[in-house]
Amino acid sequence: MSYITMNRFQVRKGSEADFEAVWLGRDTHLNEVPGFVEFHLLKGPQKDDYTLYASHTIWESEAAFLDWTRSEAFRKAHAGAGDNKPLYLGHPELESFDIIQTVN
Repeated sequence: MSYITMNRFQVRKGSEADFEAVWLGRDTHLNEVPGFVEFHLLKGPQKDDYTLYASHTIWESEAAFLDWTRSEAFRKAHAGAGDNKPLYLGHPELESFDIIQTVN
């Protein structure tokens, strides 16, 4: 069974280009981790004071995701992440899901 993790970010209005540049310019190191399947950066609806974004990652299993969070690749991918806090409101919200059904 596959596993999905998503971090949701409320990016301050006017900071969208800077937020996207951070993500598009970084090395995720995901390809170094066993069990990684796919990554997406998603841009969602605009609200009065923010634009919703989500990082969406598919893993072969929850164990593979947890191994990633304890890996050197994870530490490298997230180095300096705190420097970007002015770009968004509050903290990112992590959500994780077991995939029950996939239709191709």
